[in-house]
Amino acid sequence: MERNLMVAGFGGQGVMLLGKLLSYATCESTEKHVTFFPSYGAEQRGGTANCYVVISDEEVGAPLGDHMDDLIVMNDPSLHKFLYKLVPGGTLFINSSIVKSEIDRADVKVISVPVTEMAMELGNAKVLNIIMLGAYIGYTGVLPEKVVLDTIKKQLGKRPAMIPLNCEAFEKGLQIGKAQK
Repeated sequence: MERNLMVAGFGGQGVMLLGKLLSYATCESTEKHVTFFPSYGAEQRGGTANCYVVISDEEVGAPLGDHMDDLIVMNDPSLHKFLYKLVPGGTLFINSSIVKSEIDRADVKVISVPVTEMAMELGNAKVLNIIMLGAYIGYTGVLPEKVVLDTIKKQLGKRPAMIPLNCEAFEKGLQIGKAQK
């Protein structure tokens, strides 16, 4: 099994953290191999940001490529810039709160998750990436849910007051991902 993922959006949407959490969960709690490769735009907050994550049963080569099994896009510019990388039969996860462009590919599965709205309903816009991470794990099952949840708790533990909110955000995303299988 090898799964190639690209996560793309504006700086400040937690794109890199989403990729890092997947990578940490894979490294620390599974026998799988992982590669994480970040790419930042000229600015950090508000500029473009994307990352590649490859999770595999075998050793992983270079993660850069134009053939992604999964693509998470948090905004319209990322959709337009990276949709061509998604292989036929791949899965496109979109932040439907912000991504309003029509998806002009019938050969991919689209998972719409209104993560910005959901995060605002939870009271903190910063958890939108954790909701999307939950949707990704719930739909793909690429890693065990408990492993990812434990990684969230460990990596975000510097702010213990935020752990319950992040756990709730992850659970809400999981529900959406599972429902769209």
